[in-house]
Amino acid sequence: MSWLEHERYCEAIVAETALMRETARGADPTRTVPSCPDWTLRDLLVHVGQAHRWAETMVRLRVSEELPDDAEHVPAYDPPPGPDDLDGWLDEGARLLAATLREAGPDLPVWSWARPQRSGFWARRMTHETLVHRADAALGAQRPFVAAAELTADTVDEWLDLITDPEQIAGDKELTELLGTGQTLHLHATDTAAEWVIVRGPERLEVRHEHTKADVALRGTLTDLVLALMRRLPLDSERLEILGDRALLDHWLARTSFG
Repeated sequence: MSWLEHERYCEAIVAETALMRETARGADPTRTVPSCPDWTLRDLLVHVGQAHRWAETMVRLRVSEELPDDAEHVPAYDPPPGPDDLDGWLDEGARLLAATLREAGPDLPVWSWARPQRSGFWARRMTHETLVHRADAALGAQRPFVAAAELTADTVDEWLDLITDPEQIAGDKELTELLGTGQTLHLHATDTAAEWVIVRGPERLEVRHEHTKADVALRGTLTDLVLALMRRLPLDSERLEILGDRALLDHWLARTSFG
């Protein structure tokens, strides 16, 4: 599926981080994040900042193998202890990542855990890593979450690109279980024209942008579709509508997560 312009991702990394910082500002940093129950709100912010600095280091060094995600290999990996210092550390890391990605452009060869192994992968991945975790921060701080439609639709596109990639499927037992005999899932955003149809074939998963009848349809606003797909919004929410085979949708969501 089509990507946004590289510069749009660079801008979004900084902007989404700023919105996350604003969301968390004044909230109790020890509050548990409901969608990431092993983390406090501070843990979540630190995770995002460390991911930014890890990705920036790999792109800057043009690594051909995975760089350990730790303080020994990533400069300024650990934030200062104070809340104001954490806020500044997050902002600095996001801006540093965006600047490195701009300098690299989208086609610089660099290691990544999925295709394409180019700097553009990290621009897109860190954009949506930040956007989804901003939603987590909003849940933890009990504040509203709203995202630009363009970015939200691309979050769905990226997610489907990753989990339908034949290389990813071949190396992941749970993704392999998504292959089927032609079953179809329809994702329908009720507030935009965005729609996706997923066809579960015996050898590959196919994704199309179209409106058609499917075995199961999930309907909701574009934001709520993203939250449901990322398991941040339960399917039983009154903000969602499910038509057709609910078990098929449950099966899909149970096998599509980062962990």
